[in-house]
Parts: sequence; structure tokens; C-alpha cells
Amino acid sequence: MGDLTGRPAARRRGRPAVEPPEVGAAAQDDEPDPESVARAIVLRRLTGAAQSRAQLADALARRDVPEDVATRVLDRFTEVGLIDDQEYAHMLVRSRHAERGLSRRALAVELRRKGIDDETAAVALEGVDDEDEEHAARELVRRRLRTTAALERDVRVRRVYGALARKGYPGGLVSRLVREELAAEGVDDEDAPDDGTL
Repeated sequence: MGDLTGRPAARRRGRPAVEPPEVGAAAQDDEPDPESVARAIVLRRLTGAAQSRAQLADALARRDVPEDVATRVLDRFTEVGLIDDQEYAHMLVRSRHAERGLSRRALAVELRRKGIDDETAAVALEGVDDEDEEHAARELVRRRLRTTAALERDVRVRRVYGALARKGYPGGLVSRLVREELAAEGVDDEDAPDDGTL
């Protein structure tokens, strides 16, 4: 019995496999070129949120984009201003300090984790001075003391220290702010630690 073309099935089976043509659409490789893949990955990630060059390089490496291709694509995106580690670092410092109340020390750790070099991080961290840091820490102390008002004094103090330590604030600053805020509440603070320890 033949196929739809009328050729016998036996004859069809006996023929050698036909090689793909050397020209035309059928001859084109189905594999996308690595540079196109790299560009698509970077664009997709930058559409979701700003990222550092190091984060994008890690994403490309995880997708097995060759290193030379990744470097070429990242260089091009940097040239046209779509990747800007300095701007990214400034944005991260501003948002994390304002929204989460992170200290400069905690911000430096986060910048390093995002692949920002120390020099770029130092410039970005200049946007948070001692006064900004103390103001943010005081707001955190007040908020934590307010939410723990029904608890014993020692428990409140421990919770404040724990919360601010996680945000990178030094014990001496926290100790002073806790004493000042407890005094403003009229709470006896004579046992509050001076050095940030409990």
C-alpha cells in the first residue's frame, strides 16, 4: 500500500534519509545564537527590576552563556546606560535606608552581596550621614518600644536591641537611644546597658 503520494511504503523505507538542504529557511540552525539569548535574558531581568552588572553576569552564567558573549553583551548594555552600577547602588541605598531603616553597615553588606565593588559602594553610602542614621535608628527604637508597651521593660529592651542589631546599628548608639526614649516615656532606665550589651 502506498502513501498519499502514491509511492509504495517499501520503496519509501528503502531510501536513504534525505539531508537538510544547504540553502533556504530549512537550512537555518534552530539553535538561537548565544548573543541573542544573552540579550533577551538581560532585557527580561532589567524589565523586572534594576540589577547590578554582577547579578546579570551570574544570571547569564547560570544559563550557560559563554563568558566572552556575556561580557560583550554586558559591555554594550553598560555603554548605552541600561546597566549602571553607581546609579543602582545609590537607588538601593536610598530605598533600603528609607523603607527598612538599614544602617550604613548593613547597606554595605547588601551592596557587596549584590556584586557592587567597595569603591562604588562607598560613594553611594555617602548619601547616608550620621544624622540620617541616628534619625532612622531613633524611629526604629520608638516603633519597637510602642509595639512592646505591654511587655516587661527587660523584654522590651531585648527586643529593641535585637531588631536594631539585625539592621546593623552599633550597640552604643542603640543603648543611648533606648535610654533616651525610655526616659521620654517615664520608664526607669537605670539598668539599661551603656555599651549595647544585655
